[in-house]
Amino acid sequence: MYCSIYKSSKKDEMYLYVIRPNESEAEGFDPLLVLPEAVRGAFGRATFVMDLELHAERKLARVNVLHVLDSLETKGFFLQMPPEGLINPNAVEPEGLRGA
Repeated sequence: MYCSIYKSSKKDEMYLYVIRPNESEAEGFDPLLVLPEAVRGAFGRATFVMDLELHAERKLARVNVLHVLDSLETKGFFLQMPPEGLINPNAVEPEGLRGA
């Protein structure tokens, strides 16, 4: 399965995996449309990172590839959250999330 990976403009180390669109669908493709509205707002703007071929034997740095494949097949997306050690509970909230 081929997927495209996008990074969040609002959270460091947050990535969105979506099934890569066909070439005919690629123009004007908005990866955020697969996300629920509440998640879309928290993710912010999506910046393309890379395309990747996923299969059961592939190793990913921070997540289990089987979880990613299952989520892509059932939900249409996989959201990779930042590692817990990178989240500072005392950090100032990003501009777009204040009061949320």
